Amino acid sequence: MTTSHSSAPVGARTAPLTARRSRGTKVRRQRVKAAWLFLTPMLVALALVAGWPLFRTFFLSFTDASLSDLGTANFIGFENYLVHDNGRWFGIMADPVWWQSVWNTVYFSVVSVSLEVVFGVIVALILNAEFKGRTIVRAAVLIPWAIPTIVSAQMWAWMLNDQFGIINHMLMGIGVIDDPIAWTASATYSMWAVIMVDVWKTIPFVALLVLAALQMLPKDCYEAAEVDGIHPVRVFFKVTLPLITPALMVAVIFRLLDALRVFDVIYVLTSNSTSTMSMSVYARQQLVEFQDVGYGSAASTLLFLIIALATVAYLYVGRKQLQLGGDA
Repeated sequence: MTTSHSSAPVGARTAPLTARRSRGTKVRRQRVKAAWLFLTPMLVALALVAGWPLFRTFFLSFTDASLSDLGTANFIGFENYLVHDNGRWFGIMADPVWWQSVWNTVYFSVVSVSLEVVFGVIVALILNAEFKGRTIVRAAVLIPWAIPTIVSAQMWAWMLNDQFGIINHMLMGIGVIDDPIAWTASATYSMWAVIMVDVWKTIPFVALLVLAALQMLPKDCYEAAEVDGIHPVRVFFKVTLPLITPALMVAVIFRLLDALRVFDVIYVLTSNSTSTMSMSVYARQQLVEFQDVGYGSAASTLLFLIIALATVAYLYVGRKQLQLGGDA
């Protein structure tokens, strides 16, 4: 006659379970301690490299600090941001040039990132196809991304020059234009010239991320669609695009955050032109050329807050989408 487990005392059954939970909790605590042990040097280095300059910028934005003598800075509160005096508003929030730079930055970010996503997906689909010499083409596509931004911007500045630029020479040679166009000096064309250069450089980045996602897609879905005779365009929008959306969103957020703080390509091509001035170029002008560290720090602080809000909004939307996907 054997004794079943159900006849064992309750305490005897729960004792092993309690012991396992205790061991699991202890192991979890040890893992957390080990994680903090490895993360502490990185967090300390990050605090020194990024945290202190960021705090310093915040502090200087509330002073009248000058680049010529930072030691004589006085605390002035929010005067660099916005102040009302003698019936007028002063400060960065009342500066029309600042709001023009905000609009330029937002416009540049939305248009350039949208074009990069569209062309990046197209390039990734081409590179994902089977054709002779695909390895060489993949390597060649990465060249614009590998070139430093300053170098590529200066290269395009020469090509877009209205006097000796090859772009005008080619367009005039095929009869598209009659006279040379000052691409980087014209208020009409300068922003589009900057966008074109940025899109040319960063398409490979988006294409690389999308290509990695494409190569991980299951083949059975496409085989079933081919057997059913579904049109490839419909397969892309119904199957491929939903599956590569996570990788595409990563590319979008990286590029959007990078575009919001754009400086080098705009400054090299158009310098301090108001028609293309970004928030970073505006902050640099106040800090270096006008030597107003307090005012420039206020502009840098607002730029940081805008990027931080964009990041938080993206994380919030992404979490909501995950929750909706889990509920479905």
